[in-house]
Amino acid sequence: MIKAVFFDRDGTLIYDYGYLSVPDKVHPYKGAPEALHALQKAGYHLFIVSNQSGIGRGYFTEKEARDVNRRLCQLFRPARFDEIVFCPHAPNEGCSCRKPLPKLGLQLAGKYHIDLKHSFMIGDKKSDVEFGQALGCKSILVRTANGNKHLKKYPDLKPDFIASTLPVAVHAILREKI
Repeated sequence: MIKAVFFDRDGTLIYDYGYLSVPDKVHPYKGAPEALHALQKAGYHLFIVSNQSGIGRGYFTEKEARDVNRRLCQLFRPARFDEIVFCPHAPNEGCSCRKPLPKLGLQLAGKYHIDLKHSFMIGDKKSDVEFGQALGCKSILVRTANGNKHLKKYPDLKPDFIASTLPVAVHAILREKI
């Protein structure tokens, strides 16, 4: 069994410009690539699980989403993601793969033999926290992008840890503070 960290993409790893479809607009948060490399060196496997409703809404294509992900992977080297998965559906489509539902994470857990009890989910939204909880991971909410808004909007939201930035979240994982 392996340890893993699941990440939301927009607003967690990279700046959230809303319906990102242009690879040149991918900008990692300060210290994020180095933080992920440190996780990987510590033995964690890295995955991105993202809702990309812009596809289902007709704003961009799956190919454009994959092009953005390819650019993200280039910018995060030497860290390497084992796999990037996303839900392409609009919220009103009633699919079974949209976070906070755990389907995509459970598929990754089965495919890679992930020990979910010793793994983490990091994101900036309520759906990310709930996804991690549904998977049986420890959930971390970062205050970047939507994090502060979601903490105020959903006072019952209870992640296992709240971090100001992604590097702070990673530091807490590596220091076993969570």
